[in-house]
Amino acid sequence: MKAKLPTDMVFWLAVPAVGYLAVAYALPLVFLLARSFIGPQGVTLELFTAFFADDFNWRVIANTLRIAAAVTLVSLLVGYPVALALARARGAMQALLLTAIILPLSVGVVVKAFAWQIVLRRDGLIAKVLVTLGLWDEPQRLLFTEPGLVIGAANVFLPFMILPIYSVVRLIDPRLAEAGATLGATPLYRFRKIVLPLTMPGIVSGMAFVFSLSVSMYVIPSLLMGDRFQTLATLTGRSFLLMRNEALGSATAVVLLVLAVSIVVSSTWLSHRLGRTS
Repeated sequence: MKAKLPTDMVFWLAVPAVGYLAVAYALPLVFLLARSFIGPQGVTLELFTAFFADDFNWRVIANTLRIAAAVTLVSLLVGYPVALALARARGAMQALLLTAIILPLSVGVVVKAFAWQIVLRRDGLIAKVLVTLGLWDEPQRLLFTEPGLVIGAANVFLPFMILPIYSVVRLIDPRLAEAGATLGATPLYRFRKIVLPLTMPGIVSGMAFVFSLSVSMYVIPSLLMGDRFQTLATLTGRSFLLMRNEALGSATAVVLLVLAVSIVVSSTWLSHRLGRTS
């Protein structure tokens, strides 16, 4: 029988981590929220009223959500079969696949973005492959385009889609699919009725990870799209660093924070609900 730690001891063990998070994360967020709600006359919603009254800011929000949704969809389509293959691999093959997925996380985002600048150029690898396959008549530039941004961002965030799905798939009893096969179920039917529903919690978690990361990415759009394409994250950075407009930067950051937190909270609720029903 395992001994349980007293409640007061658990509390004191959590104090260092809670204190660090309070100083490093909670306190800056409190200052940011205060700056966005406090004006010369006191507490006000004037910053947010002005922000949402500007059509440009709505285009920025649309850019942010569109790119994040596209990156999430591409990551799901690529990452789901990889997660299935990883869960079913054994021995050295599984170790090799895990290394190939996790090792890129050790490379900085700036390095990856600069690498994709080379790949997405008119004379880059993707253009040459598409011309060779006959999909393009002549090389075209993907750099500084939305498809190029989606490709580069999906490559960076792909491990955050694969690993949550893999962690769920590896817990599924393979005998369930075998039982379906003995009852005459086709592979497609077994996938739709057995595998896909059981992996939905992992899919939801992976989509939440990738979507929240895509919504808040700053370096990748800056290097692969430039200043002419603005998202909430790039507009926040530009407001603080270039325009020195702390009011606009604070309002934009709060909108981005609310959006990201809403995604995480809703996905957590949905994942728990799917976990109970599966």
